[in-house]
Order: sequence, then C-alpha cells, then structure tokens
Amino acid sequence: MGKVDNTVNKTDEVDAFMDKLDHPFKAEVELLRESIKAANPKITEQIKWKAPSFSYQGEYLATFNLWSKERVHLVFHNPLVVDIDSELLEGNYTDGRRMAYFADMKDAKAKKTELKRIIKQLVKAIGK
Repeated sequence: MGKVDNTVNKTDEVDAFMDKLDHPFKAEVELLRESIKAANPKITEQIKWKAPSFSYQGEYLATFNLWSKERVHLVFHNPLVVDIDSELLEGNYTDGRRMAYFADMKDAKAKKTELKRIIKQLVKAIGK
C-alpha cells in the first residue's frame, strides 16, 4: 500500500456518504467508525472502495467492505496488522491484510473496545 495522499481528513465527504448509505448495518458501521476515529485524533478518513476508509500519517489502517449485507466487514490492509495479536482479527493473507467481522449491533458494541485497541496498536507501529 505504501504512502498515499490520504492525509487530508474528508469527514464531510464521509458524513455525506453515510447519510445516503443504504445498508442493513448502517448503524453498526457508524458506531465502529466513531470507535476507530476515537482511537487517535490524527486518524483521517475518506471514501475508498465506496466505503469509509481510515488512515494515519498517510498509511491506510482499515476500510469497510460494504458489499456484504450479511454482516459488517472491516478490512485491515496495512501490512503491520499481521503483527497484532487479537481474536478479532481473522486471516493472514500474504499481502498483509486481515479481516474483522461484526454480526450485529450487540456484537459491534461488544467488540468496539478491542477494535480501538487494535487501531491504537497499529497507529503506534506506524509511528515507529
């Protein structure tokens, strides 16, 4: 993934996208979006893959995959995520991706603290 020009926070763009979003888990996406942003004030957001995406210092952290309507799917696509130990993270792809899934609002609320911890650990690793 490398450095990209995603250092500008496009919260207005993401807010507009979320206002128009027609997805069965829209409320869960919004809850998780707020948890991710709350992990560090320097996290920026924008739209990537037709979904909210989050970055830190120009490095991508994670992007929602909204194609699935069965659950909330969050893709961590920073190679440093492979070094983070968490039951929330699934897969160990050769390109450095890992996934997190949330079944419903109860599941999202139960996992949001762990999500925030993962984001904080990823931000710390990027900052080294």
